[in-house]
Amino acid sequence: MLVAIDGPAGAGKSTVARAVARALNFTYLDTGAMYRCAALAWPRDPSTLDIAFDGDRVLLDGEDVSAAIRTPQVSEKASEVAARPEVREALVARQRALIAGGDWVAEGRDIATVVAPDAEVKVYLTASPEERARRRATELGADASIVAREMALRDERDSGHGRTTLEAAPGATPLDTTGLSVDEVVAEIVARVAEVQK
Repeated sequence: MLVAIDGPAGAGKSTVARAVARALNFTYLDTGAMYRCAALAWPRDPSTLDIAFDGDRVLLDGEDVSAAIRTPQVSEKASEVAARPEVREALVARQRALIAGGDWVAEGRDIATVVAPDAEVKVYLTASPEERARRRATELGADASIVAREMALRDERDSGHGRTTLEAAPGATPLDTTGLSVDEVVAEIVARVAEVQK
């Protein structure tokens, strides 16, 4: 079974997807980390990169790059690199190959629209722009107003090339996480999975 979680930056996708995977005992796929690896390795050909996940660790060609891919510079570069058709094509193919077998919780900005439109459970996580900026600013230890401006630009850039991150995929359940705890959001998604598994 595949649970696909998408939505804009700062909506809580990674935190929620990781917790849902733990709750269901599914494997977690962080597609954003794959784009960050491509950014870190840029200008290497993304189809030659060996990206693997080991629990919460992200490995690039066997090296733990979990911390290296989370820097603001790599985040910025990842958004640029993701806009390149050849990068998207290589990584989408890799993501589809990974989720073809087993039970997965996959998250990303276009997981339910591009990578896995036929996922059994599709959830579109969102939150108010203020809440998204506040969360990301807390995570980065940055100024919320600066983060809000950067996120608006990123949403705009990430919504190009035939995809949008600002509306739910067909058949996806929208879930506004503003004011909800991670546990409440996870419980909601786990209940949705149980419903489908009946």
